[in-house]
Amino acid sequence: MSNRSLGLSEALHAYLLETGVREPPLLRRLREETARDPMARMQIAPEQGRFLGLLVSLAGARRALEIGTFTGYSALWIARALPPDGLLVCCDISREWTRVARRYWAEAGLDDRIRLRLGPALETLDELLAAGERGSFDFAFIDADKPAYPDYFERCLDLLRPGGLVAVDNVFWDGAVLDAEARDDDTRAIRAFNARLARDDRVELSVIPVGDGLALARKR
Repeated sequence: MSNRSLGLSEALHAYLLETGVREPPLLRRLREETARDPMARMQIAPEQGRFLGLLVSLAGARRALEIGTFTGYSALWIARALPPDGLLVCCDISREWTRVARRYWAEAGLDDRIRLRLGPALETLDELLAAGERGSFDFAFIDADKPAYPDYFERCLDLLRPGGLVAVDNVFWDGAVLDAEARDDDTRAIRAFNARLARDDRVELSVIPVGDGLALARKR
């Protein structure tokens, strides 16, 4: 929903990119190419990508999930933080957008760490569970259709090991969660998801104001 953290001016965001993100040239090229797409606002902010990569490294993650891949920017940040034998399973429904992603993954030399599953994400997640993958992942990033957030979260929690981390994007929804006049399906879904997550004692929760609001839920 936002390709820079809410509340940052353009000047301050430029300063952040210069001093605190260390965005590799390849990732910058992908971000700039995606910026020309009419749906560019679906791409995460560079500071959020760096943060996700740091989380993956700190968690010592070897196996990760991504729900909603778009043009592959967030996937690159996650995959480059995995060990050489690591695996990132990406779920998306768009051949067009993920065609861009595949091109950059190959150029980065990381396509061997990324397994793209085209099709409805819930079907992919259910297939992973049916294949005995429960408790085998270390990290998950959810950034897809908002009404399905509760279902994505439940599947990801089942697939994560104890101590694994789920990161959920867009929980501020560009501030619309506080707008009483905003009653569209996406806003209502985000509000309901946030309320549900706040009461979920299966996880340790922290919501941080990076990007469009990022919820971090660590499985107990």
